[in-house]
Amino acid sequence: MHRLGLLDALRALRAGTLDPAAYREACLDRARSWEPRLHAFAHLDAAAAVDAPGAPLAGIPVAIKDIVATRDMPTTNGSPIHAGDVPRADAEVVARLRALGATIFGKTVSTEFAFRHPGPTRNPWNPGHTPGGSSSGSAAAVAAGIVPLALGTQTMGSVIRPAAFCGVVGFKPSYGAIPRTGVHPLAGSLDHVGFFTRAVADAAYALSLLAAASDADPHGLPLPPFRVGTEADLDIDLDLDLGRPPRLALMRTSRWSEVEGAQQDLLLATAERLRMAGAVVVETEWPQAFDALWTIAAVILAAEASATFGPLRDRWPTLVSEPLAGLIAEGRAVPAPDYVAALRRQRDLRAGLGRVLDGFDAVLTVPAPGAAPEGLASTGDPGFNVPWTCLGAPALTLPVGFADSGLPLGIQLCADYRQDLRLLRVGRWCEAAIGREVRFPA
Repeated sequence: MHRLGLLDALRALRAGTLDPAAYREACLDRARSWEPRLHAFAHLDAAAAVDAPGAPLAGIPVAIKDIVATRDMPTTNGSPIHAGDVPRADAEVVARLRALGATIFGKTVSTEFAFRHPGPTRNPWNPGHTPGGSSSGSAAAVAAGIVPLALGTQTMGSVIRPAAFCGVVGFKPSYGAIPRTGVHPLAGSLDHVGFFTRAVADAAYALSLLAAASDADPHGLPLPPFRVGTEADLDIDLDLDLGRPPRLALMRTSRWSEVEGAQQDLLLATAERLRMAGAVVVETEWPQAFDALWTIAAVILAAEASATFGPLRDRWPTLVSEPLAGLIAEGRAVPAPDYVAALRRQRDLRAGLGRVLDGFDAVLTVPAPGAAPEGLASTGDPGFNVPWTCLGAPALTLPVGFADSGLPLGIQLCADYRQDLRLLRVGRWCEAAIGREVRFPA
């Protein structure tokens, strides 16, 4: 059962060939067998009920990142400050999952407040390596075959990078596509809710159900209406046909020299493979204006995080990690005009992204400098995700191959702001053209 993706499981559940209680128990058994060496979960709910028969996600176990509020299990935010805290209400996205019939399976390990101080989660392909962060446990849980769907968040690279390191599909929708009410903020102008799955179609189906607007969520901006599945149809007829091979802009970014040789080779080989399948892949110059995005994101992150966590640092100085304390100090030193200018520049570059991508369906680039680094002291470099996160653009990781070390390598696809469905269609086309086999660590 661990090989079932989201749509695979839904079809089997609806056909009656998969028993919901047996499926949940199999996922729990797999979690128990993996946890002594994986440490993906901060909390497992062994008594979670399977109910709401006939609902769109009935019988599906979903793992929730531990900065996302759950009314019936602890939400620690990866910090001793909140050890044992159980929120009074679900985050809006969790309430939506429950209403759709999903089983909230457990809380996955997050780095402290989704910043840099890592938790105990290990990479399922090699426990001596990081799984990435900050959505460490969610990526590892899907990669290990414990759950078919897990929620994560991304402020810099916290969905795309761990998905690449763990060899699963990671999807970060456009900024504001999924309400963040009840999700602990790191930097509100950069925070996104995303998820991990085993296939692009699974991610598309999840987005079609979870994309929403909320009066309680002032940052949210709904996507144009779309549906990729028919809930009453046992076959879940997916409308993910792009209608033609995609036009892709191959962008190396100005930090290409930092990319390891194996990751460079994989990106260029994948581009050639997609060309052979019919895609138009054009090497496109990295816009010089985009070099500012790393600085813009750093200023916004520091300023907003210092406002959020400064009072915590003042009240519990010994319970805040050095990386977070440093970020708070950095943010307190940011002049207000610099912060306002960074927000304005972010808005302007986002508005101009469509002109940069004119004539292309998506950007093809790397999700990380290479495979997951050795050790658990760092979750890796998010730098190759930062520009697209700062722009609020949708981004998708596709696992493509493996390094000589046996660790996964992937590609990153990005599209214009709010062009999520187009990106998913491109991703599905690329996934089929690559013909990858879904693999699981031993």
